[in-house]
Amino acid sequence: MDFLFGSQLELLITSTGLAGLFLIVFAESGLLIGFFLPGDSLLFTAGFLASQGYLNIAALMAVTFAGAVLGDSVGYSFGKKVGPKIFKRDDSLLFNKAHLLRAKAFYERYGGTAIILARFIPVIRTFAPILAGVGEMRYPVFLFYNVVGGTFWAVGLTALGYWLGRLIPDIDKYLLPIIFLIILISFIPPLAHFLRSKEDRERLRRLFGKLMGGKGAGLI
Repeated sequence: MDFLFGSQLELLITSTGLAGLFLIVFAESGLLIGFFLPGDSLLFTAGFLASQGYLNIAALMAVTFAGAVLGDSVGYSFGKKVGPKIFKRDDSLLFNKAHLLRAKAFYERYGGTAIILARFIPVIRTFAPILAGVGEMRYPVFLFYNVVGGTFWAVGLTALGYWLGRLIPDIDKYLLPIIFLIILISFIPPLAHFLRSKEDRERLRRLFGKLMGGKGAGLI
């Protein structure tokens, strides 16, 4: 997830370069260990740095697109290999079954389109291609959604950062609020999906009630 901000992201990008960006995007797109990595904000910030001359925008788009598509393909292959057995795995430092089940519900709701939509949702984007493999989606069909999603996400967000960096003078002064807004927006879809579930709403109501000493239980 997006746990790095502003100067931290800039330092990460400038110190690791295109190779580092490829590895981060690749890992977050389809490896179980990648769900905690920065995604949306990383791409936007990389696009902004390209507008300031730190990176070549064409190379940046190509590298992040390749990382996104190849990462999803590896996730798909992993899911197809392990199949339903993945749901029987015990929780560990790098695997949380709750993330998988949340992604499964999202995938079942939106089908193949979930491969595209999941690109913009933290955690879900890591597990969606794995579930496509578990569900034995035909690879040519998966690849189509994978390429479309990778284009919108990797190319789109870097292009947005580049465009705003060229358009707005001294945009670096506003970079932190923009990154925070991107992170906030990325959490809206999973939150909305969470609140649709009666069981999840009840769990949230009980938690809120405990925090409010029982006074706020009827507010949700």
